[in-house]
Amino acid sequence: MNKKTVKDIDLKGKRVIMRVDFNVPMDKGVVTDDKRIKAALPTIKYVLEHGASLMLMSHLGRPKGGFDAEFSLKAAADVLASLLGKPVAMAQDCVGPEVEKLAAALKPGDVLMLENTRFHAGEEKNDLDLAQQMAKLGDVYVNDAFGSAHRAHSSTEGIARYLPAVSGFLMEQELEYLGRAVGNPEHPYIAILGGAKISDKIQVVETLLAKCDKLIIGGGMANTFLAASGINMQDSLVESVSIETAKGILSRVADKLVLPVDAVIADKFDAEANSQVVDVKNIPAGWRMLDVGPKTLELYKQTLAAAKLIVWNGPVGVFEFPKFAVGTFALAKMLAESGAVTVIGGGDSASAVKKAGLAKQMTHVSTGGGASLEFLEGKELPGVAALNDR
Repeated sequence: MNKKTVKDIDLKGKRVIMRVDFNVPMDKGVVTDDKRIKAALPTIKYVLEHGASLMLMSHLGRPKGGFDAEFSLKAAADVLASLLGKPVAMAQDCVGPEVEKLAAALKPGDVLMLENTRFHAGEEKNDLDLAQQMAKLGDVYVNDAFGSAHRAHSSTEGIARYLPAVSGFLMEQELEYLGRAVGNPEHPYIAILGGAKISDKIQVVETLLAKCDKLIIGGGMANTFLAASGINMQDSLVESVSIETAKGILSRVADKLVLPVDAVIADKFDAEANSQVVDVKNIPAGWRMLDVGPKTLELYKQTLAAAKLIVWNGPVGVFEFPKFAVGTFALAKMLAESGAVTVIGGGDSASAVKKAGLAKQMTHVSTGGGASLEFLEGKELPGVAALNDR
């Protein structure tokens, strides 16, 4: 990675303003999953141990503008305080005279949580006046919010124009591992794409095909490819607008694609639906494919056997329904036991490996769904581009 990190600057006596991704799930004001808060701890601790004071900023949810208690970061600040074993002060806003007073009074080792950046309408417009007000609070800007790096907002891109701007450890790790997939990957390199739609991932498909040795396609995406190859998918989810695109890809690189050969089908889209295993060419009328079958899993196993690098984004079945999660969990187990470098793109694939209890056995599980997808497309992320080069 050619961007500066917190290790490249002197932090002693500095006021550090750090963008984190504390967009955590909440229920009645209680944080229900603290994974993202824990992911920021290594950078937070490093900054504090090196003699700086720290202000943290993040968005949470989609408030309609102005303060809304439902979207306050106070609950996240309380979780962080218990994880750090020290107080975390809470500001009433993320900019303004009162916040500036709090920032000026910070001593080395102090932590201040700023309020939700999206309480300001200018945040999502990358309002540079708002960014300048944020920059006034600190001496150094650290971005450790990979999950928001694909957005050019005041707290991710704008602020970096007005302060020395470096990455935190989480951001560095994300760029290192995802960078392997699009940079100079080790071979054999196997990519796996699942999820519902091809249209969302067409650029990822093209970018990965240019780099990988084999591309395994599962989930709803596979239905569209199978339909494009002339198979009647009956009531399966097929993205008809993408059939021609899929035909074009098949005509160019059919030998690189690994598509399902059998399917777990259901008589309706329901967790308790009747199910059976059939060849993909023999789906009866009124039935739909909701998971990959055992022969397909055997095919995956053979494909992954010699892999040195595996990148996975998107489940291969409807893993929200336990009955149709078998394929996705079996695939997660193959990756965990593969001996390859395994990189899991965020979102549903991250949830799947966590549900399977295998997250710790992966080399890297991304914290950013949309950001990891755009990175795998080969796009430059505004929040990364804004950081200072080495």
